[in-house]
Amino acid sequence: MSRRAEHGFTLVEVMISLLIFGLLAAAGVALLSFSVRAQGVTGARLEAVSARNRLSAILTADLAQAVVRTTRGEGGEMVPAFTGESGSNGAVLLRVVRGGWSNLDGAPRPSEQKVEYRLEDGALVRIAYPMLDGAQALPPTPLLSHIRTVALRYRLKGAWSDRWIGNAENPLPDALELRIVRDPGVETREMFLVGTGYGKRVTNAR
Repeated sequence: MSRRAEHGFTLVEVMISLLIFGLLAAAGVALLSFSVRAQGVTGARLEAVSARNRLSAILTADLAQAVVRTTRGEGGEMVPAFTGESGSNGAVLLRVVRGGWSNLDGAPRPSEQKVEYRLEDGALVRIAYPMLDGAQALPPTPLLSHIRTVALRYRLKGAWSDRWIGNAENPLPDALELRIVRDPGVETREMFLVGTGYGKRVTNAR
């Protein structure tokens, strides 16, 4: 009995111990891999939600403070205060003149600003102008990426239209609807009131 105790573990006992250790190590690696993937997916979802919220906040502010002020383009042509299309890549989706442009440094410029929204290479971008008339646009600011399609509709007196061309009687629509389909096929719908200082958002995902 004493001689067997001095010899230590048998080969079978060592193999069983290694098997148990291997199973525990494999389970630990699988759990760690799952945690890393879950963290990556959660981070991507949070970033997507944050980007959508930023877009909603910026668009709400622009539309709520829309003003009736015609401008001039770089070539001197007259540009309506509010123009809107249904949606196409590279073209202007929405152009609006908004008030309430903060001037913290006291620069010689108006308190109104002309901004545009475009879809460029799958990203919705916002383009601002430093001056209302004849100025070149500032570099675009990406707001939301991984967009498949985007569509706008405009509401006036209960009727919806895919385009907006204002006139002297109705220079601004009452509301705007924004539909976006993003990868991997998630659709959202947002609705905003125009020129009222108030925005209402409705989001459906499917």
